[in-house]
Amino acid sequence: MSSVVARALNSSKRIKIKPIVSSNPDQAKRRVLTLYKQWFRAVPLIIRTYQLPYPVETVQAKIKENFMKNSHVRDVRAIDILIIKGEMDLQETLLNWKQDCHVRDYFEHPTKIQEPTDFLGKFLTQKH
Repeated sequence: MSSVVARALNSSKRIKIKPIVSSNPDQAKRRVLTLYKQWFRAVPLIIRTYQLPYPVETVQAKIKENFMKNSHVRDVRAIDILIIKGEMDLQETLLNWKQDCHVRDYFEHPTKIQEPTDFLGKFLTQKH
C-alpha cells in the first residue's frame, strides 16, 4: 500500500513545463519550415546587399547545411529557442546590422557536424 501512496506523491510533484511558443512538435515543425522558406526567399537580397561572390545555389546550400546541423533536436522548447535565434539572425542580416565579414564567415569555415563513432550513436542518428 505504501508504494501506491509513494507513486501518487511522485506524480503530483511533477511540474508541467510551459511551452515557449510551440505547443506541440507539429507546430514547431511548421515554424521551422516557415523560417527556412523566409531564409530562402531572402537569398537574392542578401547576395545583393552584402555583394557576395557566390551564386544563389551556394548560399541556399549553406542555409540548408545550417538547418540540418540541428535536425537531431527533438525537444520542442529547444526547437523554439533555435527558431527564435534563427529569426533574430535573419532580421539582423536583412536590416544590414551585420558587417560583410560576419556574413562571409559562414562560407569561409565549413560547418562541423559531429559524426558518432560508437555503434549506438550511429544507430540512433540514422534517418527513419
